[in-house]
Amino acid sequence: MTDYRFPRAAMCLRDRPVDSRHPDGATRGESIIRKGFGFTLLAVGIGLSPALDAQSTTFNGTVALSSQLVDRGQAITGNTPIVQGAASWTFPAGWSLGLSGGAAVRSPGRLAEALVQGSRHWTLSNDWQMQASLLYYRYSSGNRGGTSDRAETGLNWTYRDVLTLGVSAIYVLGAEGHRPRGAADLSLHWPLAEHLSLSAGAGVAQSLAASYRPYRYDQARSYRPDRAGLSNYGHVGLLWTQGPWRIELDRIMADPETRRQRYYLGASPWVATISRSF
Repeated sequence: MTDYRFPRAAMCLRDRPVDSRHPDGATRGESIIRKGFGFTLLAVGIGLSPALDAQSTTFNGTVALSSQLVDRGQAITGNTPIVQGAASWTFPAGWSLGLSGGAAVRSPGRLAEALVQGSRHWTLSNDWQMQASLLYYRYSSGNRGGTSDRAETGLNWTYRDVLTLGVSAIYVLGAEGHRPRGAADLSLHWPLAEHLSLSAGAGVAQSLAASYRPYRYDQARSYRPDRAGLSNYGHVGLLWTQGPWRIELDRIMADPETRRQRYYLGASPWVATISRSF
């Protein structure tokens, strides 16, 4: 598994009451969760510092240009060029820390999505690896897909860097019910020729945004959200790599429920990305 993840999505935050909000627009509950998450990462970092200082640390960085940000089948941005950046620090003990972010080229000063990830990986055998991760996603207040900031924990199993299976528990900040939502993802990278491979993935998740059924009203004639369904999504494409360079073209697929969101913004059928690592 890689130690960072490029932003792949961004959604539209809904208008919420401001009575109990902090200056940054978060509810008190959300603010406490965000601070708690930050303090947890800080505490883990402080606890690991003595052990990590005595060991060598590997730094990796990547910059990329994409045609759109898409996450689990939902569009984060419009069909416009997106610049992305990621950095990760990996330690011999198996710990890693990653940061990434993406913004539209026409407004580089405003991040569409930012991500902080802490993870620990283990080698299970010559063929299998496992990784446990803790992630925090922060979205622009102007995103249009309906996804709020979220915290996510996950377990991933990788077979020979070819096949990866992951399961996640997702806590959407500000969601009704305060119950975690589940997701499962499967990805494949299969070599086809020198420098060329097949990239494919499929997944299912409980909706990260309240989806709406058009023309459905209750007796009070108010619009009712449908929060019970699952979202199915996937992609298939070609990946070319040469040294630090990587070019990928993917066909994006998502079921109608995934696309049927408030302030609908559908993902482009094709998403292209060129990136360079250093």
